[in-house]
Amino acid sequence: MPKLSVNINKVATLRNTRALDIPSVTRLAKIALDAGAHGITIHPRPDKRHIRPDDVPQLANLLKQYPHAEFNIEGNPFFDYMPHIRATRPTQCTLVPDSTEAFTSDHGWSLTPDTCTKLRPLIAEMKSLGARVSLFMDADSRGGADIEKAKDLGADRIELYTEPYAASYVKGGDTLKKSLDLYATAAARAQAAGLEINAGHDLNLHNLPPFIHRIPTLAEVSIGHALIADALEFGMHTTIQKYLAACA
Repeated sequence: MPKLSVNINKVATLRNTRALDIPSVTRLAKIALDAGAHGITIHPRPDKRHIRPDDVPQLANLLKQYPHAEFNIEGNPFFDYMPHIRATRPTQCTLVPDSTEAFTSDHGWSLTPDTCTKLRPLIAEMKSLGARVSLFMDADSRGGADIEKAKDLGADRIELYTEPYAASYVKGGDTLKKSLDLYATAAARAQAAGLEINAGHDLNLHNLPPFIHRIPTLAEVSIGHALIADALEFGMHTTIQKYLAACA
């Protein structure tokens, strides 16, 4: 089964509506890990809309108490990202091409020659710090060619951007089948290139099992919005148990 990394950005979003540490991102992360989650994901954006700079070392310290758990820091490496990596040395760096004003991650990398030139030394530095590197990629990825480029840049994994899959799941039928085929092809291409496969964005308890069934080589799923919404209803511990069962 793929590992489950819990994205706690939305916990921080709720906390930031008041000048209080309620809810605590470290406490909710601890509950998730105690319930069996394999890791914690955060995305410290430059505008501090959810995870704030002082959250990062606190969460890094928490993860030290769980030596088998993963700490995954997402972000655009060109905007206030590398200081977090140098200071905390996370297990995984998931690189996304978001602009600073992006509402949420909504597309993968287009690995043009200029982008590759900029990414290559940063990826090398991340790996020298002991981090695994994953590039956020669209399933079609300009016909798939960028998947091999990700490997050439030194990436260890790609994370398939799954919002289009989630939308196709709602439609069902042939639309869903075509989407699953597209993602399976991208995953096979990544595996053939020597890359492991992560997935994330708009995955939930309902659409996760068929995705995993179609792509059994998935190494990890990163889930935040739906999982945190479910935690409001079921509680964090029970919700983690439900998502672990969905991953099985």
